[in-house]
Amino acid sequence: GAGSESGSASNLQPTMFKSVLAAACVASAAAFAPSAPMGVKTNARAISRGPRMQEMSESVPFLKRPAALDGSMVGDVGFDPLGFSSIGDIKFLQEAEIKHCRIAMLAAAGSIAQDIFTFPGVSKVVGNAKMTGVHDILVKQGAMGQLLLWLSFLEVFGTIALLQTLDGKRAAGDFKFDPLNFSKNDETFKRYQLAEIKNGRLAMMGIGGMVHGYFITGKGPLELLLNFK
Repeated sequence: GAGSESGSASNLQPTMFKSVLAAACVASAAAFAPSAPMGVKTNARAISRGPRMQEMSESVPFLKRPAALDGSMVGDVGFDPLGFSSIGDIKFLQEAEIKHCRIAMLAAAGSIAQDIFTFPGVSKVVGNAKMTGVHDILVKQGAMGQLLLWLSFLEVFGTIALLQTLDGKRAAGDFKFDPLNFSKNDETFKRYQLAEIKNGRLAMMGIGGMVHGYFITGKGPLELLLNFK
């Protein structure tokens, strides 16, 4: 009887040792798991998952994706190296980007058009000047004051639209301007929304290059490409 008891006890010792070792490992792992805030219930399943790593930015892989850029916006690739989305309202930033995209596309198209043709009567007013040279001439003539007045009038409506966006009553950049009815088909509409953002970002960089090229050479973009001197 004593021999059998000692034999069974010796058989239990390795099993108990393994159980204690496993429990110690679990306890050690739990020590490094994030604790739940007060008032929040946790369970073994939540602890076993451990801490979740913050997702990396798609456009800048060595930076963390900002929390506000969750991929829900059109054209969102997690690009915010200066952290603007953590400071300002993301709806305001989205409205500003779309607005500047549209202005830059118009400006880029106009800068290229100046090298292709001239509207009747324009040469009598500004001569052969282009881009910022036209701006300087119109400032001296007082014509830019009229433009400033009417553009300021348009900004009133833009401000009202922005307030509606911040209140969640309007999508950013939506002025119900769709003469070609792109929005009738959801897939087509989403594709053109993305195209607008991508082409707008390219135009913002493009018009910056065109303006600085004119500062240096006094030539328009096409003229500079054809005669790079």
